[in-house]
Amino acid sequence: MSAPDQRPGGSPSDPLSVGLGGHRSDSPASGGPASTGPDPAGPTGPAQPDPATSKPPQQAPPRERHTGRAIGRTLALALLIFVTVLLVLFVVFNGQTVQISLVFTDVDAPLVLALLIAAVLGGLLVWLAGLVRRARRRNR
Repeated sequence: MSAPDQRPGGSPSDPLSVGLGGHRSDSPASGGPASTGPDPAGPTGPAQPDPATSKPPQQAPPRERHTGRAIGRTLALALLIFVTVLLVLFVVFNGQTVQISLVFTDVDAPLVLALLIAAVLGGLLVWLAGLVRRARRRNR
C-alpha cells in the first residue's frame, strides 16, 4: 500500500496528469480514499478547480500576417486593371461597323459588339462544360 499524498489540496503527484487519468495516491485503486465530494483540504485550503469542468484561460492567438493573401489580392487587382485597359483599347480600336451573316439574315453591327457576344457565348460554353464535369464526378 502507498501512503496518501501529503500535498495541500490533494494535488496529483504529477501536475501534468491532472484530468488525464493519471495515477493519484488517493484513488480507490491505490487503497486510499476516493475523492467524490468537495476538496479534502476544505474551505481553509486553496481552491482547486475541477479539471473536468474548468478550461484553461483563452489566450488570443498570435496575430499572423497573411502575406500570401495580400499578394494574391494585389495580383488580382493588377490583373483587373490590366484587363480593363485592354477592353477599353479593344472598344476604341474596333468601333467600325461590319456586316454579320446569321443563318437567316444579315445584320450590320459594330465589330466590338460582335466580338463581345462571341466571347460571352464562348465563356458560357466553358461554364456549362465545367458543370457537366462536376456532375459526372459527383455521380461516381
